[in-house]
Amino acid sequence: MTPEGLVLRPMSPDDWTRVADIHAAGIATGQATFETSVPSWEAFDQGKLDAHRTVAVDVGGQVVGWCAVSPVSARPAYAGVVESSVYVDPSAAGRGLGTALLARLVASTESADIWTVQAGIFPENTASMRLHERAGFRVVGVRERIAQLKGTWRDVALLERRSTHS
Repeated sequence: MTPEGLVLRPMSPDDWTRVADIHAAGIATGQATFETSVPSWEAFDQGKLDAHRTVAVDVGGQVVGWCAVSPVSARPAYAGVVESSVYVDPSAAGRGLGTALLARLVASTESADIWTVQAGIFPENTASMRLHERAGFRVVGVRERIAQLKGTWRDVALLERRSTHS
């Protein structure tokens, strides 16, 4: 269910400025990603599957959240496995927007023969952990000290949601 006053629609290149701003806000928290800078539109466009990109737009027409998926491998055996990204503008947090975006992402992947959606989440990001668990994701394990962010080793919880259609 989409929160009142918000519309979910496919992402377009015209949305990039706001998508990049929201991504930058997530990066700044130090709890959303190992990335330390926002990619270019070209890099984002190349790395995300077009059919599963969604933005949330408020009544003023401003993008306040987005979601997308990336393939986890180019190997044909993993064609139905993707990694999710869900970002919400801090000004729109706590209104159910993340839930709506993730539900849309799950629906789009279910209808596209994608059998596994993965999420790599810092365990300290309890809001994202709860969001994904409510959407049917389960913790598969924790990858301890998998990489460094600004010189600090970080763990990443690996969550997955298996399709109900496969």
